Amino acid sequence: MTSNAKKILGALVYWLFAGIIAVMVCIPFFWMVSTSLKSRGALMSIPMEWLPKEPTLDAYQKLFEIPFFAKSIFNSLYMAVTCTVAQLLFASMAAFALTKIRFKGQNAVFSLYITALMIPVQITFIPIFIILTRMNLTNNLNTFILFHLFNAFAIFMLRQRMMTIHNAMVEAALIDGAGWWRIFFQIIMPLCGGALATLAILSFMSVWNDYLLPLVLLSDRAKATLPIILSGLSGQYQNQFNLMMAGALVSIIPILILYVCVQGQFKEGMTVGSVKG
Repeated sequence: MTSNAKKILGALVYWLFAGIIAVMVCIPFFWMVSTSLKSRGALMSIPMEWLPKEPTLDAYQKLFEIPFFAKSIFNSLYMAVTCTVAQLLFASMAAFALTKIRFKGQNAVFSLYITALMIPVQITFIPIFIILTRMNLTNNLNTFILFHLFNAFAIFMLRQRMMTIHNAMVEAALIDGAGWWRIFFQIIMPLCGGALATLAILSFMSVWNDYLLPLVLLSDRAKATLPIILSGLSGQYQNQFNLMMAGALVSIIPILILYVCVQGQFKEGMTVGSVKG
């Protein structure tokens, strides 16, 4: 077999396996969309219908008739956007200080940040609840912004990207009279676009899908987030699978939109720190 034939055969095998894996991954998503468009009677039909014979949007209509469902989408969206912006801004400033501004104890501070990655978030819920209750900060969506002003993983990720930016660029800007804030916003931040896009997706997903912390801190139903409202569907509407699948589909739409908007830089951001300049 010639080398060209081996290359063609290898490519065919590669794309065959890639196609099979892609189909397997997409089957649950396809089933979710299909189920959400079925009537309640069609869910129990035998044989099983992969494609609904009579598609209907009744599940979505009933979903938005659930008390506070539409409000929960706004609550989750508000939290996800504000927390993501806060995390990107403060983590990038911390990473900038740890890489481009020399000060005594710099490595010790970064080591302290890394230590924070080893602490499970769940064990902090009780002290967080006690502190915020005494400060009257429970049942407030803005409280969640405080938890994202410091994020050790975000600082670590952005620090790795900024370490690949040569210090000569910063030194040249300082010689030309640029201040630290101008260097940060006009030089460093644009060069970290890929890392920021990746971190934005990860942060948005984390806040949007967060269930435990809002469950602990939010007792007012009107301020509940989407995961809390959706968790109630498995109880009151446990036999209405079309309703639950419609809710699940609604919950992933914002993440899909965000990924489509920044997918061009997402791949670049996933290789952060692999090569140091």
